[in-house]
Amino acid sequence: MQGGERRNAVILVSGGMDSATALAEAKSAGFRCHALTINYGQRHTCELKAAENVARAFHVADHKTLKLDLRLFGGSALTADESVPKDRSDDEIGHGIPVTYVPARNTIFLSLALAWAETLSAFDIFIGVNCLDYSGYPDCRPEFISAFERVADLATAAGVEGRGKFTIHSPLLRLTKAQIIQRGLELGVDFSLTHTCYDPTPAGESCGHCDACHLRLAAFREVGLTDPIVYAK
Repeated sequence: MQGGERRNAVILVSGGMDSATALAEAKSAGFRCHALTINYGQRHTCELKAAENVARAFHVADHKTLKLDLRLFGGSALTADESVPKDRSDDEIGHGIPVTYVPARNTIFLSLALAWAETLSAFDIFIGVNCLDYSGYPDCRPEFISAFERVADLATAAGVEGRGKFTIHSPLLRLTKAQIIQRGLELGVDFSLTHTCYDPTPAGESCGHCDACHLRLAAFREVGLTDPIVYAK
């Protein structure tokens, strides 16, 4: 950014490795970062503490945690009493939409980030989605990100009045998990602060068997590193 100007940006920070790296990208680009975490009734609530730790590590301008209980609707193994898939192969993970998909989650999250962004006169929102090593979620695709940008301009006073155009930054969109780890390390992300597991123990240890753990562990192996978080034995 020219002349030392620092624009505001809202960054969706879940506590996972992807959103931590997206926050690092925003910080590196010179944005004044406002972190938004959503407590949506997810079974893996320990990611909320991880989000706090990540936001603190990057000295964000502000960090808000918004409570929105999607358990009211259910429809996902993350918000209902339904088993999280374990020990699936790469082929199984890569086909179909799994039961861990939370209906309209990223649409909801981006809408909330957009609302905060408009009050901050911010036109930049960061989200850590990627469409390569992902679990089949439809709201992690580039088509969705492009569509939401159009919605943001159409649905806000700032957009209609021509005060600016919203940009949904998805810097990890076409990166593999291994590339995300490498980029995160370049940007100073401490992955020991992050949480990924969908079905952690009561003590917050990762299960090592769900799809999220599988993809994370495989990525650390690919880059020749040991995952710094604790897994249940």
